[in-house]
Amino acid sequence: MAPHKTTPDGDGDDAMQDVDSMQVDSVEVDEKPAAKDELEHIFDDDLDDEQMVDASNIYKNGGGKTNTAAISDILSASPSDPEVMLQFYSRLFPWRQLFRWLNHSELPSSDFAHREFAFTLHNEAYLRYQCYPTFETLRRDVLKLNPSRFEIGPIYSAKPKDRKQLPKGSFKPLEKELVFDIDLTDYDEIRTCCSKTKICIKCWQFVTMAIKVIDAALREDFGFQHIMWVYSGRRGAHAWVCDKKARKLDDGKRRAIAAYFDVVKGGSQSGKKVNLDRPLHPHIKRSHDFLKDDFKRNILENQDPFRTEKQSERLLQLLPDRQLNDALREKWDSTIDRSSSDKWKDIDVLAGAGVSKTIVPRVLLEHKQDIILEYTYPRLDAEVSKHLNHLLKSPFVVHPGTGKVCVPIDVSKLDDFDPDNVPTVMQLLKEIDEWKNPVKKEDDGDNSIQRVSDIDKTSLKPYHDLFSKFVQKLLNAEKPRTEEKPALKENPLKIKAEPDW
Repeated sequence: MAPHKTTPDGDGDDAMQDVDSMQVDSVEVDEKPAAKDELEHIFDDDLDDEQMVDASNIYKNGGGKTNTAAISDILSASPSDPEVMLQFYSRLFPWRQLFRWLNHSELPSSDFAHREFAFTLHNEAYLRYQCYPTFETLRRDVLKLNPSRFEIGPIYSAKPKDRKQLPKGSFKPLEKELVFDIDLTDYDEIRTCCSKTKICIKCWQFVTMAIKVIDAALREDFGFQHIMWVYSGRRGAHAWVCDKKARKLDDGKRRAIAAYFDVVKGGSQSGKKVNLDRPLHPHIKRSHDFLKDDFKRNILENQDPFRTEKQSERLLQLLPDRQLNDALREKWDSTIDRSSSDKWKDIDVLAGAGVSKTIVPRVLLEHKQDIILEYTYPRLDAEVSKHLNHLLKSPFVVHPGTGKVCVPIDVSKLDDFDPDNVPTVMQLLKEIDEWKNPVKKEDDGDNSIQRVSDIDKTSLKPYHDLFSKFVQKLLNAEKPRTEEKPALKENPLKIKAEPDW
């Protein structure tokens, strides 16, 4: 089965050519980008031998290593300029930590050597099935090819570059992190502040709410501990669930977990997209408890989705009682420009005033809960999570459209994260260029000096430190345990930690 991939990173970029290569030094690339209607097939192995031209195309079109200029000479360039990317990869990308994260050990192993990497080159060619024994060899080829970004795939049963020499059926994906993709374009029908590729801090709250819900469920309901959230660089976030038991999940179990989060569905005749059984599942109840206050602030106040007559009719479609709806419509028609917050309050006020003889309070409450979830519950690209062999953009690459670095998100400070404050590659290079203290002393009693790393000169450092701490915790958990196993921590929500799949 070919990996699912609607766009190169699920973040709205133009489709890139899929090119299969066995060795970077001998790769051959077709410069012609894939048409949109070919996207479903761009990973088919049938394309391997049909898209071959001269390997020199990689280098003459910005894919190869160029002479590194001084930072001051490129500060006016585009963030996606090959020279800018070369500076970033050579000076700021956390290669060693990336290796430790994907290798699950300090010593090189098949967890890294059998891992697939895929490169998007500046000429829009897409190279798959790259693999490397160490981070030094990966870094060397990235500096040589100078891609605009690269993606991470699964750990295979053998080195991806050797797959054609293996017996048929023996080359299989064995492990990969369980991943989730949140993209704000999936919220376009309910966000009012922005649409398509545009975002602001108001609609970013949809992502914040989604992370709260998914992170809590992955930890409390499924027992996962090593979950890294990464800003996609433009309008979304990716989750990497790195626990060993998550990495070993087959496609069937991944589909089951994706289905667990499938709450907002296609609308019925009544227009409802959330129709839940009662009593609510513990995960749904916990999510509602998380989200009900966010609904008032982030939806009713910031998005104001029911202000216009057309919008308020949408709200009435989601309520269960015709007489109540008629009373609400009459009130709103007589009050010009009533806010969504006031209209939401009107529901309870008029219901309590007895405007309907047929209303059932319990049913009204349930419908209001469904409305809250329809406007706040995560909307995921489920296909990203279902397949073991799906590729996902690496953390810390630069988004070619915005120039922003795909940095980790500190979930403990989730409400403080603002995509507008994420550093851009040009900002980081400028910070290096303006650094005034090239050396620092180890301590007051020692005359030795240590040069400051480029990362330490920039606003990327807190994100690098966050990533390093995450990786170290993962490595500690992966170490063989010869001592007695510690007692399990109590689950504070008393929810079954590892359900049957």
